[in-house]
Amino acid sequence: MIPCINWLQPFLALISSTLLTRGLNCPSSCVCPDHHTVDCTGKGLTRVPDSIPLNVRRLLLSNNWIPWIPYDFLVLYSDLVYLDLRNNSLSQLDPGTLSTSSRLVFLDLGSNNLSEITSETFGESRSLIKLRVGNNPYLHMVGRDAFKGLTSLRELELQRNALSALDVVVLESLPSLRMLRLEGNPWHCNCHFAKLFVWLSENSHKLLKGLEGIECSLPLDGRRVPLSLLSEESFRECRGTLTLTDYLIVIFSGISVSVAAIITSFFLASTVHCFQRLSKGSKADEEEGND
Repeated sequence: MIPCINWLQPFLALISSTLLTRGLNCPSSCVCPDHHTVDCTGKGLTRVPDSIPLNVRRLLLSNNWIPWIPYDFLVLYSDLVYLDLRNNSLSQLDPGTLSTSSRLVFLDLGSNNLSEITSETFGESRSLIKLRVGNNPYLHMVGRDAFKGLTSLRELELQRNALSALDVVVLESLPSLRMLRLEGNPWHCNCHFAKLFVWLSENSHKLLKGLEGIECSLPLDGRRVPLSLLSEESFRECRGTLTLTDYLIVIFSGISVSVAAIITSFFLASTVHCFQRLSKGSKADEEEGND
């Protein structure tokens, strides 16, 4: 029995060494100050490095030239809690790319080239507490359900992007939100902005720089003014303005009423015609009986 064990020892040692190497090796272009941190900051990377330890918890990839993240990148890194992708060349995020990391707490996507955030980008990342998406000069659209499911999110940064409008539902879906940054965007103070303005006024304590830190362009002359100089009365003309959804409802209702009227008219006409035929038939029978 002992010789058998002696024979197995080198084999077991080889397996253990392979597993440790797989779990603890540091990518050649990065540094790993501890077993759970991989620091690839400012290494001139053009893609996510290979051979990242599976037990990584803090992954620093800022100040590189990474243009995209593989769709299945986070599938293997179930322990990842901190991901820094600031100041790269990211132009888009495939739906679901960031939804597979259930423990992710901090995510920095600032200073990239993102143009939109779709509704399925983050999925159900319920552990996410801090999200930075500021300083993306081409980011002009945030999907209505972009942050739906981020029930633990406390800090959201969307400053200095290209946002001129934002559906208020995006913010209403964040029950734990404590700090919000929206300054530096080219907001338009039109009727589409009215509901967002009401929400911001009621939650101004969550804005890092308050209402005075956010400016918007007036519809008539394009002059930019701080939100602190406006009130709900500034949008009073919007109260009777129909939105696109309202117009669709009116059109659909009109079509439905028209169709119902046509069907009803056809049914009544058919009924009257049938009664007329029955009435003529009865009269003819009576005349034949009299003869």
